[in-house]
Amino acid sequence: MTERTAVLEESPPGPGMAPAAPVGLRARALVLPLGLLRTARPRQWVKNVLVAAAPAAAGDLFLRPTLIRLPVLFVLFTAAAAAVYLVNDARDAEADRAHPDKRRRPVAAGEVPVPVAYAVGGLLAVLAPASAAVLCNPATAALLCAYLLMQLAYCVSLKNVLVVDLAVVTTGFLMRALAGGPALGIPLSRWFLITAGFGALFMVAAKRYSEALRVAGERREDKGETRPLLREYSDGYLRFVWQLAAGGAVLAYCLWALESGGTAASVLPWRQLSMIPFILAVLRYAVFADRGAAGAPEDVVLRDRPLAVIGLAWTGLYAMAVADV
Repeated sequence: MTERTAVLEESPPGPGMAPAAPVGLRARALVLPLGLLRTARPRQWVKNVLVAAAPAAAGDLFLRPTLIRLPVLFVLFTAAAAAVYLVNDARDAEADRAHPDKRRRPVAAGEVPVPVAYAVGGLLAVLAPASAAVLCNPATAALLCAYLLMQLAYCVSLKNVLVVDLAVVTTGFLMRALAGGPALGIPLSRWFLITAGFGALFMVAAKRYSEALRVAGERREDKGETRPLLREYSDGYLRFVWQLAAGGAVLAYCLWALESGGTAASVLPWRQLSMIPFILAVLRYAVFADRGAAGAPEDVVLRDRPLAVIGLAWTGLYAMAVADV
């Protein structure tokens, strides 16, 4: 840098001009809010789209009350999930710093102080159910409270309990899927609950199986650092669970579709035809599970084009069934 350039950079602003904040100060001011946002896991927010499952299954998705309340429900579950992520990362900060990947998390990297993560997480954990009671109804607030308590218990201890960890993560997906019922006063079909439950267990067990295969070639101490409970699961057991869950989801959906046939005015049995893309979607997802590539469910669903096409085909057929044309 020349002397003239240095003088120009350090010269004060002209008359009537406000002094500009140094670039370094502005960047440092954004570290904390951006760190909090990253800790809230924006990529995970797609999971909360499941709140539309119950009204979609009931054919009430495009009713005015649904369109008004569903975005609110999405935001509430996003806030609740963010609270859990903040508390989890604050609790695991020391362990994450020793992990080759998790050390980049904002709390572990020092971008978000541990007390701040606890404070913001606690605030969101209080605001989410309180807002649900005001904006939705007490049943939705109770559901969010149960979700928060279960997920926080998972962070503290349940993630280290064999089989219970699978059940808790599966229940988290299921709670999202059934949230639209109490929030909108929609009765939940037993077949819907069974299909959603087995489908969630299928994806959770497939993810665990993929994690187990991924760390199988690593050193034993690295595997323990990644997820200690993986040492307790055998590959064969996790394969059994995701295969059992896949079969249960397919069977429940087929029974649901066959029981809920259209009227005589329907051109085609749309609901029964929707079984075809549903089964194909399960089979396609099972390909990734079998390869050990079924990591985060949202990544698999969003990145695989054939799976997206199958999903659109199922959506179209199910929409025709709901419209009863």
